[in-house]
Amino acid sequence: MTNKTIHKVAILGAGVMGAQIAAHCANAGIPVLLYDLAAKDGDANGIVNKALAGLKKLKPAPFGRAAAIQLIEPANYQQHLDKLKEADLVIEAVAERMDIKKAVYDNVEDHVAKDALFTTNTSGLSITELATVLPDSLQHKFCGVHFFNPPRYMHLVELIPTKDTEQSVLDRLELFLTTTLGKGVVIAKDTPNFIANRIGVFSIISTMYHGQRLGIPFETIDALTGVLIGRPKSATFRTADVVGLDTLAHTITTMDNGLPDDPWHKYYQQPEWMASLIEKGQLGQKSGRGLYWKKGRDILVLDPETGEYREQNAVIDEAVLAIMKKAKPQERLQQLHALKDNKQAQFLWSIFRDLFHYCAYQLSDIADTARDIDFAIRWGFGYSHGPFETWQSGGWEQVAALIEQDIQAGQTMANVALPSWVLEVKGVHQARGSYSAADKVFKPRSEAAVYQRQLFPDRLLGDTVNYGDTVFEDDDIRMWHQGDNIAIVSFKTKKHIISDGVLKGLRKATQLAEQDYKGLVIWQTEEPFTLGANLAPAAQAVAAGQVAQVEALVNEFQQTSQALRFCGVPVVVATRGMVLGGGCEFSMHADAVVAAFESYIGLVEAGVGLLPAGGGLKEIARRTAKDTFGNDLYPMLEHYFKAVAMAQVSGSAAEAQQIGFLDSHSEVVFNPHEILYVAKAKAAYLAEKGYRPPVQEQHIKV
Repeated sequence: MTNKTIHKVAILGAGVMGAQIAAHCANAGIPVLLYDLAAKDGDANGIVNKALAGLKKLKPAPFGRAAAIQLIEPANYQQHLDKLKEADLVIEAVAERMDIKKAVYDNVEDHVAKDALFTTNTSGLSITELATVLPDSLQHKFCGVHFFNPPRYMHLVELIPTKDTEQSVLDRLELFLTTTLGKGVVIAKDTPNFIANRIGVFSIISTMYHGQRLGIPFETIDALTGVLIGRPKSATFRTADVVGLDTLAHTITTMDNGLPDDPWHKYYQQPEWMASLIEKGQLGQKSGRGLYWKKGRDILVLDPETGEYREQNAVIDEAVLAIMKKAKPQERLQQLHALKDNKQAQFLWSIFRDLFHYCAYQLSDIADTARDIDFAIRWGFGYSHGPFETWQSGGWEQVAALIEQDIQAGQTMANVALPSWVLEVKGVHQARGSYSAADKVFKPRSEAAVYQRQLFPDRLLGDTVNYGDTVFEDDDIRMWHQGDNIAIVSFKTKKHIISDGVLKGLRKATQLAEQDYKGLVIWQTEEPFTLGANLAPAAQAVAAGQVAQVEALVNEFQQTSQALRFCGVPVVVATRGMVLGGGCEFSMHADAVVAAFESYIGLVEAGVGLLPAGGGLKEIARRTAKDTFGNDLYPMLEHYFKAVAMAQVSGSAAEAQQIGFLDSHSEVVFNPHEILYVAKAKAAYLAEKGYRPPVQEQHIKV
């Protein structure tokens, strides 16, 4: 199998997932052939064209820039199968029915290019069974590639090989998915619903079961199972509404049909209220109502006893709230377990306990290591910590003893013992790696070349991180290096707010970089890059008429921006997440910007009645004068200043280039964990080619 770069992708199926996968490939500059059935009336590509029109209306936006849609070419199976040979990667994304998928394979198999990869985006059907209808020529290059919805924003992609899939196929896909599309890849075993949906949907099933058992209302369950326990704000039932109750029911049915011998099998059934809502067509967000119903300004919740909607009345018990907010992680689970007469405490303990029990029991069958389960749940379901991380932070041995105690008492959902390995280890994540129940060893992370670009990959509990050698550090900022003559500056303030200490630290960093290093990179250890400066002092000074104080604040900011622009070594800013106000201005003054695709950039000061004063407006004027080549400045200035006046924030790094907050030469990187690697390489390149700071311009036409 060749290691040829993937230049063009074909998507089979223009439904919700197929169209959005196509959109994200287009975001990355990859041309896409998007196939569906030929329309019976009118334009033969009518089904695909309708799907593309729908993409323009979707929220959150699947495109990072509107023009990306031009990279998607509509096609249909009746007229355009010969074009399929143009694709280096084919992704099937038709309906989740084995018969439909097999029929599509029969139709297209003779038209797939010799070196192309052939994959399915199934969310849980057997990859091995799907492969049975493929000719021998496709068997070795076929596997599952499971994106999560919405594909642009969800970090997880599961790769699911069969026994015949060549390793080179997986390597090629892992490189493409990780670097080109910016995803986090987890290799899953070919079992029903793979890893994320298997564990995540079980967690939902467990939550529904214990909520009903203890008589806890839906809205209270959502209050308990959202941000309070490190899960998304949408919690359990709002998530079900967003996903679609029919989709959730299908996933549960896949587990019911595919796991007849599972100790938890009897729970793989739809609750009566879910079946009733689906029968009525009340599927959640896509149909207007499900477990919740937005009626006017009110959001009502379903009462499963009456089948009617009512006002919400979520109340979290004070004792439970105190435990979750104040207790140390290693104490929370044990304190919840101890509150025997508190329904909410017992509910939380029960859903944690049964999730831990389930993960431990299933680990050897569904995943290579505990790392794969934790990342799959974090990246695919938005948990802040995976189930094994949560268990380990609560005290591995102590929690295991409590689970075993409940198993003996018949209180767990399944009456099966914990696997013996649970009592043989003191945790599944250690500095040497994560535990493999199948191989009974701790395995380190992959050393594949693609991961050498991630200098600081997503961390797990138990990981050790070495942020290099410190040059200087105070409460607001740290300057450090990794022994390669490129200095790095990271902010330490909350949300990386630009404080007075950050400004002073940046100026100091530019001076030290000029003396001892060949380049300087500004990079944060986590999102956001920055929410900008603390504007409250400036706004208060303006309101009080304290002109001198305002001038001092503005001068300090501008001097810092100028220090970045005219530093004697190249300055590269590496952004991800929010890049607001002064963060945008810093990037405008840098020699280069390496921006994660999901960088949201803007000058937002007008939103609080101020003008950007860190040099951003000056840079706009300078860039306009430079880019208009002596022609009329005002159309471009009007474009810029409208963005400033409206406090516009880009929806991506690509859109920031369109607005002008980033110039067209900025590097846009799809995987946020690669931006430091690219930024350091950019700084080194600028230095090696004989860097000289820009000459201060004396006359700027405005």
